[in-house]
Amino acid sequence: MRDYERLAFQHGPDATLILADRVILRASLRVEAVFGWTPRELEGQSIRLLYPTETDYELIGERARKAMLASDVYRDERFMRRKDGQVIWTEGKGAALDAENPLRLAVWTYRPLETEGGVAGQLTPTEKRIARYLVNGFTSKEIALALGSSPRTVEVHRANMIRKTGVRNSFELVSWLLSAAASDGV
Repeated sequence: MRDYERLAFQHGPDATLILADRVILRASLRVEAVFGWTPRELEGQSIRLLYPTETDYELIGERARKAMLASDVYRDERFMRRKDGQVIWTEGKGAALDAENPLRLAVWTYRPLETEGGVAGQLTPTEKRIARYLVNGFTSKEIALALGSSPRTVEVHRANMIRKTGVRNSFELVSWLLSAAASDGV
């Protein structure tokens, strides 16, 4: 890699990771500001370290893999975990360097998303756990499996969140949750 290319990677505006089979090969300097770990601490580690739960790691990884088989670049918004345990809302973008096996070698960038408002006091702890899955696009069945409950229980909590937030449907609920402050612990 030429010096200016190395400088561009190291000092880019987003946290950038080069992954091989979901193991971090290289991390840009920005990862420390975004995630709290130094590049050296992350290099050689599984990307699992940055996910709030094993379920997030598995389901989001599989969703990204499938999408990257069909498209050059995958983008989503998701919760990620900092070194101090804080869960933050980020935009993730990934590009596979092997179109036939997107997880074999890929470049990912992460950018914290600015949020307004808050959820504090409005949602129960269970609703907050479910909200984390909803904003990541999980179905009621997937959420129920992850939380060890029934899909019907998840639907009841979703209906309660819709009522509490004053939105009309699940789509508006997700939009409302995305605008809530991640630091409120959703």
